[in-house]
Amino acid sequence: QAVCVPKHVVFKKISRDKSVAVYMAKRDFVDHCDFVDPVDGVIVIDPAQLKGKKVYVMLSCTFRYGRQDMDVMGVAFRRDLFLVTRQVYPELQDKEKLTHTKIQKKLLKKLGDNAFPFFFEFPDNLPCSVALQPGPSDVGKKCAVEFEVKAFCAEHQDEKIDKQSSVRLSIRKIQFSPENSKVVPVTETTFEFLMSEKPLHIKLSLPKETFYHGEPVKVNVEITNSSSRNVKDISMSVEQVTNVVLYSNDKYVKSVAKEDTTDSVPSGTSLKKDYTLYPLLAYNKDRRGIALDGRLKHEDTNLASSTIVKDEVLKEVQGMLVSYKVVCVSVFYSEVSVELPFRLMHPKPEPGITGVCVCVCVCVCVCVDNLY
Repeated sequence: QAVCVPKHVVFKKISRDKSVAVYMAKRDFVDHCDFVDPVDGVIVIDPAQLKGKKVYVMLSCTFRYGRQDMDVMGVAFRRDLFLVTRQVYPELQDKEKLTHTKIQKKLLKKLGDNAFPFFFEFPDNLPCSVALQPGPSDVGKKCAVEFEVKAFCAEHQDEKIDKQSSVRLSIRKIQFSPENSKVVPVTETTFEFLMSEKPLHIKLSLPKETFYHGEPVKVNVEITNSSSRNVKDISMSVEQVTNVVLYSNDKYVKSVAKEDTTDSVPSGTSLKKDYTLYPLLAYNKDRRGIALDGRLKHEDTNLASSTIVKDEVLKEVQGMLVSYKVVCVSVFYSEVSVELPFRLMHPKPEPGITGVCVCVCVCVCVCVDNLY
């Protein structure tokens, strides 16, 4: 459920026994590379329902690589990459020390004496939210890196959590494209063959290094065929490469956009042509193994963004690494291919856009309300 305060949408979820509720102003938290947005919100309790128990809030990052019902011999197909739990009630710190944002202050004022703030900071080495798309017949949890805020009441934090007295709210850690670099990606390869005295030269170039989700990828291809054989059936594609690096070194290579042509380059001639490719999730629905950006319940998402790994962070703790490349394949004596990597990401939002007006907010609340 979502509730409104002026110029904000606030997400709310309450436990089944109504002992504890979570209020959060957002569910997407941005990794800016040099820092990550902190996770903050407000917990509201019902002292009568608590019956003397304490209230805790937990932030977790989990890498799941198998369905829960596949757990065998006590070995779970999941791993907690990050887990921290804090006591919210009874208070261990003054409310003011845990109140870091204006929206927290407004919520505390609005919700009364039984409202308590919480605040977490992400460590530097956590991956962003990402998941492998299941096939149409797959059931249960998918292979994914997931983040969650959980509030619960218990005698102590290590005891088994009662589902009736707990709230779980999925959140996302996301990354926007860094500042546009002036690098223009180019690659060129010369192929020499025993059966031909002269070589085949292929050059690929892109207008920029980073493309945004939904944006067409325009590739310039230059082929100089000095050989004695014709080049034919030029095919262009965008390939998504997903390395599952945490528990094994599985690699998924999926073509997410492709154009097969009958273009040819006869012996002794050259070709210079632009090809346009559209790497969109809309063209890859229900394809098992496609990496997607993490999504909240029932929300649409997109192809996974390229992974940017910070210099000091081990790749092995990232769970899944996603990258993209343009591939040009043509038939010569046999198939020859040339690859050129690029980034696919979300643009950084324009500064100064911090909320929506009250009338729009009401509409958003109605839409968000349907997600729960």
